[in-house]
Amino acid sequence: MGRISRTITLAKVSWRVLRQDRELLVLPVLSFLVSVGVLLAIWLPTMAVADLSGVASEEGGVDAVVALAGLASALLLSVVGVFFKAALVAGAYERMSGGDPTVRSAITRATTHLSGLIPWALLTATVGLVLSALRNRAGRFGQFAVSLIGMAWEAASFLVIPSIVIDDEGAISGLKASASLLKRTWGENLASQVGFGLLGLAAMIPAILIVVVAGPLGLVVAVPWVALVAVVLVALGAVFQTALYLYATSGTIPDGFEDSPLRDTFATH
Repeated sequence: MGRISRTITLAKVSWRVLRQDRELLVLPVLSFLVSVGVLLAIWLPTMAVADLSGVASEEGGVDAVVALAGLASALLLSVVGVFFKAALVAGAYERMSGGDPTVRSAITRATTHLSGLIPWALLTATVGLVLSALRNRAGRFGQFAVSLIGMAWEAASFLVIPSIVIDDEGAISGLKASASLLKRTWGENLASQVGFGLLGLAAMIPAILIVVVAGPLGLVVAVPWVALVAVVLVALGAVFQTALYLYATSGTIPDGFEDSPLRDTFATH
């Protein structure tokens, strides 16, 4: 079985596990709502006091308040995203350990690891900002090189959040643990991202067809459908990462994945 097809099979198994705790799908929704609240809290007062004339001008400089608001937005949105992803991992870990997770128990477990999650969120946001700045200033070849660096970063940091939530690692030690696993799992890390991307694309095709056939009226159905697909994919990704981390670190198949091709995913020797 090819890596991507195996990843798609594992995604199906992840969905079977997730169906036992469908309430965890609330977590990506909460992440979105909190993110909107953060943006409103930052940008409503910013727009009231900042000079926005330079934003629309190619030669004008960006107001310092606007720049600070943009930086704060990036950092805080990263904290929100990492926290709720950690809550999903916590819920998945509880299920795979024989428990019966709830939204409250998942959030509670994630909260106990804020000392590792917040520094990791700030670190990964900073890396993202630096890569974005380099990409904007680079030529075509430079942009390609920066994209490769970004892919390498995503692969190396793929299992950081599970390492923090499950094994109480810190941001740096979690990155080291994830990078260490990358030495023998890089192909699966990349394949999982491609595989989940293909699943998302396939799931969104009906929404695209509805818009093509029905025009703007189709957006009434298409937008909620795309939102639902996004929520499910985020949750499935967290379940998948949790299972991969547990098997990669312990060599034991987690609950719910006994009949999956997970054993073929990592070389645990």
